[in-house]
This record gives sequence, C-alpha cells and structure tokens, in this order.
Amino acid sequence: MGENAYLVPNLTTACNPILFDPELCTGCLNCVEVCRTDVMVPNPEEGKPPIVLYPDECWFCGSCVAHCPNPGAIAMEHPLHQRAGWKRKEPVNTFALE
Repeated sequence: MGENAYLVPNLTTACNPILFDPELCTGCLNCVEVCRTDVMVPNPEEGKPPIVLYPDECWFCGSCVAHCPNPGAIAMEHPLHQRAGWKRKEPVNTFALE
C-alpha cells in the first residue's frame, strides 16, 4: 500500500474545448459542479484552475462559462464547424451566414 494516485489530463487532442485564464480563475470549482458531462476535475493545488480530464466529451453547452463568478476566467473554444454565425437579413424571415 502507500501508493499515491494522481489525476493528469489525457493526451492533447485537436479538441481543446475549455480555456482557463490562470490569472482570473480563483479555483472556486463552480464550473466543475455545473458541468453536465463531468469533463473537469478539481485541481489538487488550491486556487488553481480545474483540470480538463476528458476534453473530447465536452458538449460545448457553456454552463461552466455562465456560472463562473469571474468574467473572462473561462472561455469556450468551439470547433471550426460550429463557429458560423447567422445574421437576420431583410425580409424578416431570411437568414444569411456572417
């Protein structure tokens, strides 16, 4: 016995859905508690941003960003195919890509 277990992030993949600003993140862990898919785990170091353990399982729902008390501490990095924006054009029921 006497062995320690450590949490480390998975290998880096093309998917990096959640970006933390370590200067703004206080380590309150609100994002970990509200995450619908449990992709983050608390950092063992007090006051540090959570560890994104399962980045490929993120749904990009944005609840972690919405519940963060520090604006700008968390940012979502959406995949390229989800970055298209729609803008309302005239006539009223017509939309076009930005």
